[in-house]
Parts: sequence; structure tokens; C-alpha cells
Amino acid sequence: MKEKTALERKVNGYRAIENELADALGLLEMAEAEGDADLTAEAEAALGTLKTETDKRVLESLLSGEADMNDAYLEVNAGAGGTEAQDWANIMLRMYTRWAERRGFKVELLEESPGEEAGLKSATIMISGLNAYGWLKTESGVHRLVRISPFDSQARRHTSFSSVWVYPVVDDNIEVEILDKDLRIDTFRASGAGGQHVNKTESAIRITHMPTGIVVACQSDRSQHRNRATAMQMLKARLYERQLQEREAKVAAENATKSEIGWGHQIRSYVLQPYQMVKDLRTGAEMGNSGAVLDGDIDIFLEAALSARLGSVAG
Repeated sequence: MKEKTALERKVNGYRAIENELADALGLLEMAEAEGDADLTAEAEAALGTLKTETDKRVLESLLSGEADMNDAYLEVNAGAGGTEAQDWANIMLRMYTRWAERRGFKVELLEESPGEEAGLKSATIMISGLNAYGWLKTESGVHRLVRISPFDSQARRHTSFSSVWVYPVVDDNIEVEILDKDLRIDTFRASGAGGQHVNKTESAIRITHMPTGIVVACQSDRSQHRNRATAMQMLKARLYERQLQEREAKVAAENATKSEIGWGHQIRSYVLQPYQMVKDLRTGAEMGNSGAVLDGDIDIFLEAALSARLGSVAG
């Protein structure tokens, strides 16, 4: 059904573009016949909008990776810097949540560890929607923020770092071998601001995969059993994503190019002071309206990184 929905969306989108193109060309012919400058401008504006939409559709058509259609897990972790970094992690989590909501995607909070004074030490969300992983997979890496600190009484400029890790939600059709002897499973009390994410029993689960050092945690449910099942799915997804990255790195190496700076490297800079500029350090894509970016308007960066990545692997 998911594949059927994806194909219907592509076909309907193509037909809509065909119809809109015919309408715009008809309007342009009418404007030229009547010598109507206003009508000509309207037709040209419609064609410009149509070109933008077509470019996006072309990019979407290239989302043909093994897991690109899947939902995605997205983890945010505060870097060194205490409250500053933890507040930045919280801002980033909101940015991705707002991006997902703009696209009509569903967002579910799976785990969060609040900061001592403000913000988050870490958090994990699941974003459900068509091509969620395909769009977000290039976001893994370190993100840098430069701003006047709201926590500094002397209003000094601070630099903060937070890291993001994105991996696909996988189903039972994908085989990933996980041995019980390789796992360390810990229970702990759920944490958070209150409500459904806080309880008095140790229902939260943390699983460590000893051979790789991968750690996942879930505290979204009051049931320890359900949290454990979700955490195991997250671990399976992380291991699967690791396999995908290894295969892609091999292809990139064979083509003598590197398509993406990996985990532990800075990929994007968000400068709020002394000027406003968000710049992706891999593609050069930039945007001066940092407020809009932090409110979820990140498509320019996703599209540029995806284009560069696809071009690198294909080339």
C-alpha cells in the first residue's frame, strides 16, 4: 500500500504539471495575441512557479535509495557547553519538528533527557511520512550555532554545537542479525517535563549493542515491554543504516569522491550574531533569514545536499 501510494502521488503530480503547463502556455498565447502585458506577466509567473515545482519533482524522483521511502528516526545530542549547547539541541529538535509538520508528517517523541537548567541533553523522535528518511538522511553531523547567549548576563557571543543522527525505520522484511549476547539492557525512570512521559516505575529502556557501541533508548510508553520492543526496532534500524552507509562509502570510494562528511564533522553553521546567515559547509547553500530556518524552512539545504550526494554517488 505504501508503494502504491507513492506511485499514485508521482503519477498524479506528473499529470498536474502537464495540465498546469498547458494552462500557462494557453494563457501566454492569449496574452501575446491580445498584446496584454499584465496577462503576459501572469503567465510568465505561472511558468516560473511551475519550473520550481518541476525541479522539486525531479529531485524527488531521484529518491530511489534502498530505504529512502521509509520513515525516519532522528536523534539530537547536545555537545560540550552545558546549558548553551542543551538549549541549542532543543532549538534544533523544534526546527526538525516544524519541518516535518509543514510537510504533513507525523512526529512522535520517543526519548528525551532534559538539561539541568534548560534545553535537552538528548532526544529522539520518529518522523513518519513518505520519503522522510530520503529527505533527512543528509542531516547527520554536527551543527554549529553562533549567537548572543540569553544565559550570559554580560551578553557575550557564544558558539554551541549539537549533533544529529538520522536513520531509517525498518520493518520485519529487512533482516538484521542481533545476538542476545551482544546486548546490554538497562532500565531507568522516564524523564521529562511531566505528563505521559514521566512515571514512578523504571519503564524506560536503554539498549547498548556492545560490538558497535550503538546505544538506543525509549521512554515513550508506560509499558516497559512496549518500550523494549520499540528500542529493539530502533537498534535494528541503526544497524541497518550502518550497513547502508558502508555500502554507499564503498561506491563513493570507487568513484574517487566523497559524497558526505560523516558523523563527528561540522556540516552547517547557523550565525545569529553579528549578522544572520545559515550556511551549509558541504554544498555552499546559504540563507540569510535564520529565523525562518530555525522555524523549519530547511528545504534549500536538504535539496542541495541531496543533489550533491546523488550526483557524487552516480558520478
